[in-house]
Amino acid sequence: MSIAFSRRALLATPAALLARKAFSAPAAPKSPVALVSGDNRRKMITEALAALDKELLPKLRQRKTVVIKPNFVSVTRQLAASHADSMRGILDWLEPRFKGTVTIAESSAGETNVGYETFKFTDLPKEYKRNQVKLVCLNEEGLYETIHLLNGDLHIQPARLAARLLDPDAFVISAGPMKTHNVVIATLSIKNMTLGAPLKSKRGETPRWNDKRIYHGGVRQTHYDMMLTAQRMKANWGVAVIDGYEGMEGNGPSSGTPVESRLAIASPDFVAADRIGVECMGVNPDWMGYIQYCGKVGVGNFDRDKIELRGVAVEKVMKKYQLHRDLDRELQWMGPLEELPPKLG
Repeated sequence: MSIAFSRRALLATPAALLARKAFSAPAAPKSPVALVSGDNRRKMITEALAALDKELLPKLRQRKTVVIKPNFVSVTRQLAASHADSMRGILDWLEPRFKGTVTIAESSAGETNVGYETFKFTDLPKEYKRNQVKLVCLNEEGLYETIHLLNGDLHIQPARLAARLLDPDAFVISAGPMKTHNVVIATLSIKNMTLGAPLKSKRGETPRWNDKRIYHGGVRQTHYDMMLTAQRMKANWGVAVIDGYEGMEGNGPSSGTPVESRLAIASPDFVAADRIGVECMGVNPDWMGYIQYCGKVGVGNFDRDKIELRGVAVEKVMKKYQLHRDLDRELQWMGPLEELPPKLG
């Protein structure tokens, strides 16, 4: 005996009725961002990280080593560089939570080791013996992996990125200060990582070269290449730490003036951390091309509605930073190209 099902009868079955209901995917978890204010740089950073223990510790326990990436855009001016007390705040958080080695590693456009001496980073290995803290100049180490970027002529060009920052066994921490910038408006965690990773020649090496310069071919190309680099580096990014104890406004990232913001930001999502950071600086987030690009390609959450803020409200700590004198030129990444290449075919 054959049984024929009508279309109406088939659609009336429970499974079919369920299939007809609108499918709603579970909401993705929001990106947590800890925002702490106070009068002690070291303590604020430790508190911001501790507020994220639930999210950070599972990943930290899977890694064999920690790499802290400071920012030494200058190796002589403290306001332009990461502070040793910022490192202490991170190491205070790490020491009871991580048993492996910790490396502080930078690829300065200047001489990294001079920065370690100038800013008293050389005291840190003696203070934190449990984690066998060591200081590394990534340029002198000279180990790299290659990425292909767009240069100023929009041609493909390889760049050398520090291999230590791409180590799959590493939990990488970005630890930079909050500053204005002369190309991309503001520099926070993503900028610290993506422009700190490209290497330059060692001392005495000839011919001399500097792959950081590849990123400076034009304001559009800079934002795009930073996004490409962030995509490549994201896999082992552990946590972004933004030191806003004393920020820099005006002609950053090296020649600006201090702002007493007295805050610290931390997040496992570098995009979300930077989004909150620029809000604390009173900067329009829509101006931040590279952060938006990173959000669009899945590096992190740029959408404010997808960020869970822990700690103080942005409005309580926000200070309107004076931006770089070249701001109008920096914002040209947003407008139409004035000279278009020929369209063929």
